[in-house]
Amino acid sequence: MTRDPSATMMMTRPIPAPAAWKGADFDHDDSWLRVLSAADIDAIDAALAGLEARGLQMPDFAAADFPLGPLEPVLAACARDLEDGRGFCLLRGLPVERYSDAQIETLYYGIGLHLGQPVGQNPRGDLIGQVMHVGDAAKKETRVYETNLYLPYHSDPSDVVGLLSIRKARSGGLSSLVSAAAIHNEILASHPHHLGLFYKRWHFAHLCEDQPSLSPIFSLHEGKLSCRYLRQYAELGHEIMGAPLSQVEIEALDIFDSVISRPDLRLDMMLEPGDLQFANNYAVLHSRNAFQDHDAPEERRKLLRLWLKMPGARRLAPEFPGRNGFPLPARQAEPA
Repeated sequence: MTRDPSATMMMTRPIPAPAAWKGADFDHDDSWLRVLSAADIDAIDAALAGLEARGLQMPDFAAADFPLGPLEPVLAACARDLEDGRGFCLLRGLPVERYSDAQIETLYYGIGLHLGQPVGQNPRGDLIGQVMHVGDAAKKETRVYETNLYLPYHSDPSDVVGLLSIRKARSGGLSSLVSAAAIHNEILASHPHHLGLFYKRWHFAHLCEDQPSLSPIFSLHEGKLSCRYLRQYAELGHEIMGAPLSQVEIEALDIFDSVISRPDLRLDMMLEPGDLQFANNYAVLHSRNAFQDHDAPEERRKLLRLWLKMPGARRLAPEFPGRNGFPLPARQAEPA
C-alpha cells in the first residue's frame, strides 16, 4: 500500500492510560461521576435568579454573569480530564423537574460556559440541540439521533459534546462510550497491517460543510491521538464524491466496527434525568442503543445537547481539521 503523503505519522506502540481505558476498568471506579451537592444546586439556582433579575437571556451573557461558586473547581477538573485524562465526565443530580424548559436551557448554557464556548449545531445557529424521537426512520435524510434506532458509535463536529438528560425512554436508550486510544491499541495488536488505512484521508459527509471534507480517522499530533468516525458518513462522503470505497477500505471499516462492539471495551451507562455527560470528541466515541418511547409526546425521551469549543483543546494536525459546529448566522441589527 502506498502511503498517503498527507497522512500524519502513525503511532506504532500502545497508547497508555488514562487515555486508553476499557469499560471493565471502571467496575470498581466511579471517580468519573460527581453527584451534585446541595451547595452546588444552590449555586446554580442563585446564578439563574441573578440572570433573571438582570433580564439576561442566552446567549447574551458570559460565564462571569453565571457564577457557580463550589461547582467551578469541579468543572475545571472536568475540563482537565476531558483533554488530558479519560476524555469524559458526568455530573449527576440536577433537579430538572423544578425548572421550566427555558430555565433548563439557560442554566445548561451557563454551565457550559464554564467549560468552553457553545457553538452552532445547525445552519440556523441553534446553540442547544434537542435529541428526541421526532423523525421518520424510513426517510434517508432523517438524522439517526432524531429516531429511536440504534445510534452507531461516532464523534460530533466539536471539541466536546455535552448531553443533559431530561426524560428517559420507557425502555432502552442506554448511553455508551469507548476510548479511541483503546480502539487504536486493539487494531495495532490484532490488525497491524490495516492500521495505516485509518491514517489516510477519507471523504466525510456532515462535517458542517456543504460538501464532504477530507480527514483521516486517526491522527497523531504533538503526542496526542485524535479520532473522527461515523462509518455511514464516510460511506456517504465517498458516494457523493464518486470515489467508491475499495475492498480493503471496507475491510478496515469492518475491523474498526468489530473492535468498537467488543463488550469489554465500552462503558455503558443509563443517563438518568438530571445527568450531565461530557465527552471529548477526539478521544471518546459515543453511542446509544435502540429504545421504546412513551406514547404521550410530553413523556418521551428527551436530552439536550451542547457542542463546546474548548479553550484548552489539543492542537490538531493540518490534515485533521478541527470542527466546531456551524458558523453562526449574522445577528439582525437592533432597530434604531
